[in-house]
Amino acid sequence: MIWHLVAAVFAGLAAAGIGLLLRTLSRKRLPKWIVPVFGGLGMLGYQVSTEYSWFEHKQEQLPSSAEVVASETSSAVWRPWTFAFPITTKFTVIDRDSVHVSESPTRVVEFMLYQFERHHIDAVTAQGYLLDCASRELVPMDTVGGELDTQAIRILRKDSGIYTALCAS
Repeated sequence: MIWHLVAAVFAGLAAAGIGLLLRTLSRKRLPKWIVPVFGGLGMLGYQVSTEYSWFEHKQEQLPSSAEVVASETSSAVWRPWTFAFPITTKFTVIDRDSVHVSESPTRVVEFMLYQFERHHIDAVTAQGYLLDCASRELVPMDTVGGELDTQAIRILRKDSGIYTALCAS
């Protein structure tokens, strides 16, 4: 987090330097306020670039066994450009190395699901699940004892990324 602040300050200084250079080249015909405006635009540009590249950056850091099955975008009033171009702030990953398939009467898949969220500090949530491919029932597992949480069963849609990644074969 501190490195993003340092990078934003240096992006602002570099952009302000460009504004100062333009003012000097124009023989002071450009107004004085052009320098801080360029500095602010440089910092804003850095922040926007960082936010839009977060998803691709995190995907590059994932191991080859990870498969992204869903992503969520968001918009915010304080970022008006996100209404035209939403930012990816959350995505879900299945770890292929953790997938265990049982073909007893119906196909049942046990797997780990990781959810990455962008906040001031990135958050990662890991949860084990059991998926019955015939009924599309997804049941979370207790991370400590491995017991099923039958109160939280949910039915997946057929076009769900999790269902297609694990059961469509």
